[in-house]
Amino acid sequence: MTESLLAAFPSPPQGVWHLGPIPIRAYALCIIAGIFAALWLGRKRYVDRGGNGDVVLDAAIVAVPTGIIGGRLYHVITDHQQYFCSDCNPMDVFAITNGGLGIWGAVALGTLSVWGYLRYKGIPFAPFADALAPGVILAQGIGRLGNYFNQELYGAETTVPWALKIFYRVTADGTYSPLNGRSTGEVIATVHPTFLYELVWNVAVCVFLLWADKRWNLGHGRVFALYVACYTFGRFFVETMRTDPATMVFGMRINELVSIVVCAVAVAVFFLLKKGREAPQEVAGSAAVGDKNERPASS
Repeated sequence: MTESLLAAFPSPPQGVWHLGPIPIRAYALCIIAGIFAALWLGRKRYVDRGGNGDVVLDAAIVAVPTGIIGGRLYHVITDHQQYFCSDCNPMDVFAITNGGLGIWGAVALGTLSVWGYLRYKGIPFAPFADALAPGVILAQGIGRLGNYFNQELYGAETTVPWALKIFYRVTADGTYSPLNGRSTGEVIATVHPTFLYELVWNVAVCVFLLWADKRWNLGHGRVFALYVACYTFGRFFVETMRTDPATMVFGMRINELVSIVVCAVAVAVFFLLKKGREAPQEVAGSAAVGDKNERPASS
């Protein structure tokens, strides 16, 4: 027991720093780092497929805010008891800095908004989604580091060597505050770091997608479908290990149920979509037409 506790790794002493009155949150920095990683990898892959790299940057302007809104909506809907009860303050729905973003809602609304934007621009969506998929799952993995700083989304107590030490955190006035406080050095529990399990899975899925895309010459939306299938498959098992409060449906955590349904749909879509990959001109064709129309006629 003693050896296991000594081998356990600690949580950070705090997840928030202050520059005067401005709070700098590690969770937000992790999300921002993930977004930049997704943009870098996605832009590179889209250009390699024959697309215009600027389209990725333009789409990000649409996807990032709608993704945050979608993530918050999913969290509020599935954990509504935290905001709409006799002792709750409904205005906390807008207190996004207190935590609470559901990746399901973020990906769903972000994807829908990008689909609408590309449709408006006359740019094919499937090759764009295929190019961005590995970067999106990589961003999700990087974002999970934020849960490490927040001491959240962990599993049951354990004595495995890779267990995570959860510290008692308090604010300057001595009030217990896991998110905004600083560690007193007291270990509350040693737990399964389920955020780490998901992080490792997400990075592994990113590598697998890059390999599968090259090995099988995937296109027509199949990389994106494979991303959804792989992520939800792993998320189901991680979700079964978590012990934080969650809405239960049919005796299951709601995210377990969502994982099963979405994974099954994604697998079906993967096999139903057209095999092979779009030609470069099919990827960039619409954008090229727009560029051509904007050029002055040659004399």
